[in-house]
Amino acid sequence: MDKSERAVVVFSGGQDSTTCLVWALQRFQHVEAVTFQYGQRHNLEIECARKIADKLSVPHHVLDLNLLNQLAPSALTRKEIEIQAGDEGELPSTFVDGRNHIFLSFAAILAKQIEAKHIVTGVCETDFSGYPDCRDVFVKSLNVTLNLAMDYEFVIDTPLMWLDKKQTWALADELGCFELVRSETLTCYNGIIGDGCGECPACKLRNRGLQAYLAEIGTNA
Repeated sequence: MDKSERAVVVFSGGQDSTTCLVWALQRFQHVEAVTFQYGQRHNLEIECARKIADKLSVPHHVLDLNLLNQLAPSALTRKEIEIQAGDEGELPSTFVDGRNHIFLSFAAILAKQIEAKHIVTGVCETDFSGYPDCRDVFVKSLNVTLNLAMDYEFVIDTPLMWLDKKQTWALADELGCFELVRSETLTCYNGIIGDGCGECPACKLRNRGLQAYLAEIGTNA
């Protein structure tokens, strides 16, 4: 099989990465998923990712990156740190320094081992929290760096980069995974699968997009 038909998906079990996983399955002949254990608040995230990968019959790797927790404490890795949105241009307390840089670098190492050209990630700078490592300019820069670092032709695919959350729900519906994403993914910072707690920043963003999409297609929540 040509390496252009093989992909690795950075997979958290959340709304965005699950949508990207299904997107990849419909585009590439062979897809594997990689989830990172980095001391996140909820181990349920990893279990959720395992269950979805198993349901979709996708080979699933879980890599230990707990060093990231030691180096870059945040509200996503330390329960004693309060979840707060960024004020006056500051980053939210949920930002983990270097996370996507590290994740994509390790995903690239895995991709080369399985002879995959494509690395798929659900980062987005349309509806996002201001994380610098979700920006298109960062992804393009890292893509060049990884190609040079390993002398290998990677392509980092970002199918959600220019979609808002309403459009991401629409894409999930188009891909035939709307109900899977809505009921079985974990986006909530408080660790509640599906529609979540409704109060944390991640849930508010997810639900705002969902309600906008449901209104557009004329369906009640």
